[in-house]
Order: sequence, then structure tokens, then C-alpha cells
Amino acid sequence: MQYRIAGKHEIDERMGGDGYAQTMVELIAQDSSVVHIDCDLAGCSKASEIAKVYPAQVINAGIAEANAVGIAAGLSAAGKIPFVHSFGPFISRRAFDQAFLSAAYAKLNVKLIGSDPGICAAYNGGTHMPFEDCALYLAVPDAIVLDPSDYVMFINLLKKLYAWYGVSYLRMVRKNSARIYEDGADFEIGKGVLLREGNDVTIVASGLLVDEALKAQEILSERGISARVIDMFTWKPLDVELLLQSAAKTGCIVTAENHNCTVGLGAAVARVLAEHCPIPVEMVGVQDR
Repeated sequence: MQYRIAGKHEIDERMGGDGYAQTMVELIAQDSSVVHIDCDLAGCSKASEIAKVYPAQVINAGIAEANAVGIAAGLSAAGKIPFVHSFGPFISRRAFDQAFLSAAYAKLNVKLIGSDPGICAAYNGGTHMPFEDCALYLAVPDAIVLDPSDYVMFINLLKKLYAWYGVSYLRMVRKNSARIYEDGADFEIGKGVLLREGNDVTIVASGLLVDEALKAQEILSERGISARVIDMFTWKPLDVELLLQSAAKTGCIVTAENHNCTVGLGAAVARVLAEHCPIPVEMVGVQDR
């Protein structure tokens, strides 16, 4: 794992969908078994750009996420490597039975991409704001659950998932995410990123909340409080070693997530600490309401 932190709280003008399409074109160019399946959202995922280059590798399943995941499972069984995209609430809630039984239970290789998670949906409203999408996939045995913090990390993790066999869920913020890392950064699934050292408290954040955690660290520093900041983009597998090191060093932890914290990152962190190193934990996120 190697990275350099941008650290200026600047918005990255690059769009997640554009990066997704470019990465998929690269992957298909090196492996014709890669397939993209969309749910009538080609404008959001930019699948239309993939289709311009590789029309045979793009399938539009329509507004039918359960069917899309079923198709992906069948393609995987036939030796393909399917990536399936829809908005976060639909690729999780609507397609969960197929993801669990048709893909995970059958031990197939299906990559699920959920765009506009949580507050990212903005003007689409509450029906399009999934604060439980990651929680559903955390409950799937052997599944990978990732909440990247910026554009650079998202692209890197796409490539990592291509090489990782099994069911995975990757959140995608399509626009207006802060730039955390310089181009060329490389990450490891299962290993969190230590962004700031500190002695008084550890902030464990993911996704959009990573930049907010860095801002909080700066404010706390002005008040004489030394905060350690971790980008825990990898919810499952969770970096237990880094968590326990941080717990032992600072003695308390705050989690921050664009998700329901009672069943998300906060809950996953609290479970590890309860088992191995009981310390005070506070959770920042959407409450159970």
C-alpha cells in the first residue's frame, strides 16, 4: 500500500462515473470476460461510454435490479466477471435475495456497485438515500464491503476487485467528493489507512466523512487535542490490527460514516473493541430513525 495525501479539502472535479467507464474499458481490453450490467442508468455509470468501445460487453437489464444480479450470477457461472451497477438502495434492498442466494450462496464472482450512497443522492430524496446498504452486505458471509473516500481510491479499488474472486459491494460517489489522495495511490483491501497520528482520540471514518474527520482533526489540534485519523474504507474485511493498535494508543474512538451507525461501520468497530479492547466509543452517522 502506498499513498500521498492531498490534504487541502479541495473538491475533485472528476466524476466517479467517468472514472468507472474508463477503468472498465481498460479491464475489458485486458480481459474479455469482464462484463458490465446496468439497470437503465447508463448515464449515471457512463456505461454508454463503455458500450461505444465494447458493445458486446454491456447489458442493460432495465429497471430490474434483482434480474440484473441474477443475470450476473449466471454469467459468473459461465466464466465471466460481471460488474453490476445501480443506485445504492436498489442494488442492495431490491436485489439482496439474488445477491445472497444466486451469487454468494453459490460462491460465484459478482461485483456490485452502488452509486450515490446516503446523503450523496441529494435532490433524489429519501427514497434514493441508502443508509443501510453496507449493513445488508456486511451480513453476507465472505462478502467484501468497501466505502472509498475519494475518486483516486474508488478507481484503485475497482481494479483490486477485478482480481478478487467473490461477491463484493463497492459504493460509488458520482460527483463532488473531496480529494484525499494524490493520483497513483495504491490501497489494500482489509487494511485501513492511517492519515494522521495522534495520542488523545482516534477518529475512524470512511467515504465522505474522511475529509470531515481531517477537518475535525485540525479543529481539535487548535484546542490542544491530538487526534489520530484512520480512513477505514474497508468495512469487511475490517482492519482489526490497526483498530486495536489505535485503541491501545488513544484509549477512545469516534467513528464517522455516511450510513446508519447502529448497523454500519460504528457497530463493526464497537464489536471488535468489545471483544478485544473495551474502551469508550462514540458514533457519528445517521441514527436509528
